[in-house]
Amino acid sequence: MKLEGIKVLDLSQFLPGPHLTMMMADHGADVIRIEPPSGEPTRSIGKYQGDTTVWFRNTHRGKRSVVLDLKRPEGVEAFMRLAADADVVVEAFRPGAVDRLGVGAAAVRARYPRIVYCSISAFGQSGPMAARVAHDLSIEAETGVVDLNRGADGAPTLPCVPAADMAGSLMALTGILMALLRREKTGLGDTLDISMQDSLVSWLVNIVSPVFAEDRELDTTTERSLGGNAMYNLYRTADGRSLTLGGSEIKFAANLLTALGRPDLIELCTLPPGRGQDPVRAFLAEAFATRDLAHWEEFLGGIDLCWAPVKGVHEALGGAHLRARAMRLDFPDGQRHLGIPIKFADEPGTVRPIAPRLGEHTESALAEAGVDLAGIERWRAAGALG
Repeated sequence: MKLEGIKVLDLSQFLPGPHLTMMMADHGADVIRIEPPSGEPTRSIGKYQGDTTVWFRNTHRGKRSVVLDLKRPEGVEAFMRLAADADVVVEAFRPGAVDRLGVGAAAVRARYPRIVYCSISAFGQSGPMAARVAHDLSIEAETGVVDLNRGADGAPTLPCVPAADMAGSLMALTGILMALLRREKTGLGDTLDISMQDSLVSWLVNIVSPVFAEDRELDTTTERSLGGNAMYNLYRTADGRSLTLGGSEIKFAANLLTALGRPDLIELCTLPPGRGQDPVRAFLAEAFATRDLAHWEEFLGGIDLCWAPVKGVHEALGGAHLRARAMRLDFPDGQRHLGIPIKFADEPGTVRPIAPRLGEHTESALAEAGVDLAGIERWRAAGALG
């Protein structure tokens, strides 16, 4: 597999870091999850399937678990021994926390300059908001994304996907792989400062034009991808379900409106997003409300058109296409996992569905790092190991 031979020490918790290191594990990296004595929080968050939570299993499969108390000098010493042949370190504490513990980028890379050291935080390691604590919702709110998600009453609604977490995860993975590629030429690693807010901001490219071009706030009722375009919108059906139109190119508008017997409305779809398209939106809302979703699935299936029914997550993950793409995996023992989105023709990734028990690999990982039994017992007696 692509990352075979790469050793990763993961100090992060919850979602961004564990998700990115799981993707590395799926592609062959040896990921050692450094857990505190209390364990990774997601071991006990959410629904259980068997003896592990679904969340933990889907971020920690294929990893090894080592328990170190980094608040003890012996724990720091043990970490540095593990880092001696590591390629990557990932952490997601508040800025400055790892430095106080003695395992920050400066300390680690001073001893092992080949290491790629990645710090993931809410707002980055610098700037006036760097020290603020935040999870995904607060970051999305600060970035303007929550304001873009408004319900029928016009008020902001809770985002249902942790976009800041996942953007941070993917940007961190990309940065780590870039640094590893560069190391092949220079022999040196690097230090990455990944802000989840920075990562999410970079995703705003398709909606930021009013801010940059006209120096104004977005109008969430009229912008192109926020409801202002009749052909990029949500519509209710007679049975209380919904469908989406997701392609605003004029050819799609012509195909749909001709099939619905209203070619006279095609010209309005050439207007800028906003009130000028109100007649088209009103017609489509009225038309789709006359029949149930099953009818429209059959009707629209014969038209060259960007559209999709609105599905629940259970329905979506049960669909034939995601199963065919191996994005939902059902194992014989009843475990269920999300699949691997990065698909190689050669050396594809492999889901190893077993999640580690807390501290399961503490002794074996330290032994591999050259720590003898006496050293392990000394550190354990000091309360540094679990």
